[in-house]
Amino acid sequence: MRAAIIPVTPLQQNCSLLWCTRTMKGAVVDPGGDLDKIKQAVARAGVTLEKLLVTHGHLDHCGQAGILAQDLGLPIEGPQEEDRFWIAQLDEDGQRWGMEAHTFEPTRWLEDGDTVTVGELELDVIHCPGHTPGHVVFYHAPSKFAVVGDVLFKGSIGRTDFPRGNHQQLIDSITGKLWPLGNDVTFIPGHGPVSNFGNERRSNPFVGDAAL
Repeated sequence: MRAAIIPVTPLQQNCSLLWCTRTMKGAVVDPGGDLDKIKQAVARAGVTLEKLLVTHGHLDHCGQAGILAQDLGLPIEGPQEEDRFWIAQLDEDGQRWGMEAHTFEPTRWLEDGDTVTVGELELDVIHCPGHTPGHVVFYHAPSKFAVVGDVLFKGSIGRTDFPRGNHQQLIDSITGKLWPLGNDVTFIPGHGPVSNFGNERRSNPFVGDAAL
């Protein structure tokens, strides 16, 4: 498995390209915008895209997922259906923020315990509500690697002041669903630098062991 980060939108969201090195088939996670930049990164990597994956319904993460899916004839998998209301208002959110964003219907809504495939890779779907109610994390156990969207960041956690955000639910998602995966799990967050769960348990002021 290989992964590359493609920062997109004025919010510098970490769109990710994941691919199976055996088949060179891949998926783009959270194509929020800058589609030409994403396509160039895919071409440079020599990857054939199979699908798009979405962690949650905020416009910087999925505002242009529907456009890219239609353009390339790809399915969209994720998020969990509790985020349907976010995806339904992408057009108006785009106007509000001055960004191009359009509503779409995922090919497949995901649930906790589901799996998604990328080439010969199999990723576990972990429902982690709190930042948004339908937020999911994608976890590749053999690589000890996760794409966590806006659940967790290096030194911080996702905002919970948006509609249907819930601070305690987010804390519970991180400590109850992510920490048990192990300290050696490396993660790509939705914004900012890569980290691992052990570092965050040691030093994160919100969900570190000392803070709890």
